[in-house]
Formats: sequence, C-alpha cells, structure tokens
Amino acid sequence: MRLLSPEFVAAFPNRILNIHPALLPAFPGLEAQEQAFAYGVKVAGCTVHFVDEGVDHGAIILQRAIPVLDTDDAHSLAEQILAEEHLAYSEAIARVASGEYEIRGRRYVKRSSQSTD
Repeated sequence: MRLLSPEFVAAFPNRILNIHPALLPAFPGLEAQEQAFAYGVKVAGCTVHFVDEGVDHGAIILQRAIPVLDTDDAHSLAEQILAEEHLAYSEAIARVASGEYEIRGRRYVKRSSQSTD
C-alpha cells in the first residue's frame, strides 16, 4: 500500500481507483476488516472509490456488501470481502472506462442513456 503525492493525484483527477475492504466512510485506513469485526458490524463489504488527497476519501464508485454471520471470525470475514473485491474492482473499472458518469460533489452519478428513437 502506498500513499500517492498530492501532485500525482492532481495530475489524474478522478482517474485513479482504489479498492478498500470496508464500506466507506466506515473503517478507513489499515486493517479495515479487523476493525469492522471488532466493532461488531452486522454488514461488511468493500468500496471502490476515486483516489483524492485524503486517505480512503474520494468519491465512491460502488460498494458491495455482505452479511457478517455469527459463525464468522476476522479471517473468514476477510476472505469473503476479498471475493467481493475481485468482482467489485472489475465492475468499477468498466463503469469508469465507459465514461458514462459524472462526479457531483463527492457523488459518482451514472449518466442516463439518451434515447435515439
């Protein structure tokens, strides 16, 4: 994991993606799965967001949630979140590559398709 310089991030606004193993804005930073489990959440997941100058702070592109079962431990929860991360990152890349979105404030908003009928 690396923090990018503000100059680098500014050169690529809303073009750098990050995946985080928590439902941001909850549990930013390191050991997010362990933080969520220790906190006792009933729903966990992952977030794909644009990188900005803050840590785990940029506009959220998508999130995937999973239930935290009574039988889960921190390790099983991390494994389930990782499986969702693989799906979420691919989906987020496709969304951004389509170019059919805009950022309004901190919100990722998909543009509606224009009918050509």
